[in-house]
Amino acid sequence: MSVITIFNGVFCKNEPVLKKIMETTGYKIITDNVIVSEAARISGMSENKIKNAFSSKPSVFNKFTHEKERAIAWIRLSLAQLLLKDNLLIEGFCSQLIPKEISHVLRICFIADMKFRVSAAKETGKSEKEATNFIHGNDEDRAAWVYHIFKIRDPWEASLYDIIIPTDKMNMDDAVALIERNLRSEVIKATDSSKKAALDFILAADVEVALAKEGHSVEVAARDGFVTLTINKHVLLLSRLEEELKSITEKIPGVQSVETRVGKGYHQADIYRKYDFEIPKVLLVDDERKFVQTLSERLLIRDMGSAVVYDGQSALNMINEDEPEVMILDLKMPGIDGIEVLRTVKETKPDIEVIILTGQGSETDKKICMDLGAFAYLQKPVNIDVLSETLKKAKDKMKANIGLK
Repeated sequence: MSVITIFNGVFCKNEPVLKKIMETTGYKIITDNVIVSEAARISGMSENKIKNAFSSKPSVFNKFTHEKERAIAWIRLSLAQLLLKDNLLIEGFCSQLIPKEISHVLRICFIADMKFRVSAAKETGKSEKEATNFIHGNDEDRAAWVYHIFKIRDPWEASLYDIIIPTDKMNMDDAVALIERNLRSEVIKATDSSKKAALDFILAADVEVALAKEGHSVEVAARDGFVTLTINKHVLLLSRLEEELKSITEKIPGVQSVETRVGKGYHQADIYRKYDFEIPKVLLVDDERKFVQTLSERLLIRDMGSAVVYDGQSALNMINEDEPEVMILDLKMPGIDGIEVLRTVKETKPDIEVIILTGQGSETDKKICMDLGAFAYLQKPVNIDVLSETLKKAKDKMKANIGLK
């Protein structure tokens, strides 16, 4: 019941080794795409949103949405259920999520020096600069992923693996022989203890998903039905949060008892926020910096997280890089004005609902904006309760439109 995991840098030319290992062992390869697809199926999240968890640049809204943490929770559950099967070769980011307590796993890293990798990338038609930038970008994603899980900055750190294979220095036959020799070792044979650890992993993943469904993001560990929840962000009413977390966790089949504790990050300045799934991800666009920063703070008091940009071009860049659901847009701005931003958003990202909030617009401007597809046209100063309600209605419309597609 041993499992092989593979984590590697791009353009390390490890594919022939993997192919040979599968031929000689009969192991079935499970890639990130397979696990992401299953996570998307059981969660209802899109595959793109789940894949974004692997990026070194999380959404600017993530501190409010916990989207990355929710994606990882579903990835863990999909991965944990797979580990009940025999003879798997798990390749990619997901492999790092397998707990060390599951000892029947042979953890392998393939890596090579930069010169070798750049040369390999150039064989695909990339220039040296393109190859170097591509490799560095992929390494940044891997480093961020490993740091998120282990708080280790080097993704090729030896302590993370049983074997590190330098593909620029070791030929394929020697690499395959090394892996097969270690695969036969008694150390990585499935034992009662390691099988139980795999079941503990499933229980912890079940709990993590249940908490994520309710908008919570905490660290979860399980052992023999005893679950420990670690809160790593400061919370104003700790006892109330602990009661809510315990109430959710105790309903999970297999949970015998629940303990909560605060972790190392609890005393930092960051505040724990439960995510409300009905609250939209809001992008505020206004060149009046003091006004828009104050508006962002007032929305945050109502548990509405927002990102802020101060000009039209930055807004258009943001919607290409991220996924805001609702935009609050001023009309009069230097450079690209609000009407042009609205026009471009509706042409390129029609699912984003746009609320115009201006102090200088005319009836003609209002008609133009509504004809272009604006959700609402509001005047400054605006009542914050009116704006909050408009935001919620805008998200409801967006969800309804997506549901019809």
